[in-house]
Amino acid sequence: MSESCSENCASCSQNCEKRDMLLPPNEYSTIKHVIGVVSGKGGVGKSLVTSLLAVAAQSKGFQTAILDADITGPSIPKAFGLHDRAQGDESGIFPMETKMGIRVMSVNLLLEKEDAPVIWRGPVISGMINQFWQEVIWGDIDYMFVDMPPGTGDVPLTVFQSLPLDGIIIVTTPQDLVQMIVKKAYNMAKMMNIPVLGLVENMSYFECPDCKKQYPIFGESKIDEAAKELGVPVLARLPIEPKTAALVDKGAVELADTDKFNAIVDNLPK
Repeated sequence: MSESCSENCASCSQNCEKRDMLLPPNEYSTIKHVIGVVSGKGGVGKSLVTSLLAVAAQSKGFQTAILDADITGPSIPKAFGLHDRAQGDESGIFPMETKMGIRVMSVNLLLEKEDAPVIWRGPVISGMINQFWQEVIWGDIDYMFVDMPPGTGDVPLTVFQSLPLDGIIIVTTPQDLVQMIVKKAYNMAKMMNIPVLGLVENMSYFECPDCKKQYPIFGESKIDEAAKELGVPVLARLPIEPKTAALVDKGAVELADTDKFNAIVDNLPK
């Protein structure tokens, strides 16, 4: 990194690796692998993918955690039915645990009211991400999944610079607009020297429960073409699944089918 570096990677033409900016975790935490889950835009099911990845990994015997970095739109606690406030002591903040034992930290676990808006500017939000990493007593974690807000703004930049990411998974849907924005997320990761582990296409199709015919409600999938162009694998194609949506609404995402995520977990960095 140049001595004149402004730390604004989005406007930088240099291809430098910012490992000297990584922050150490809480002294009572040992986190083996950190995986970011990103999307170019909102509404593609990124938080759902994060949740199901964590459930699949926990089911395989890994101690799993979720750092909810979507500060202004946190949805992870609701998906797992977590509504109490996180506690702490002089050593740090204790993450909440789901029924399966997945450790979770989200801004919604710190607010007095779940529906209170978070009206903060970028630097404050970025500071909260760093606090989640450094001040939460995560304990021994095999895989931490970081649910990031959509886009390529302050929070993804903070996560890419400050956390020791092993790679990211990009979530998309079949629409042309989303496919274009996927490339922005991919290019940002490449600029920051973060490996792209692959693509997950959500809402890929709806399967009729009677005849089992698949209907591409949001258009024909183009994920194979996008993956080939970017040189990354397609990790999964997820259908529109009303049962899963209902479980999320009930705070019972841990009861959802994670079969499509088992192979992804098996191929995560070891």
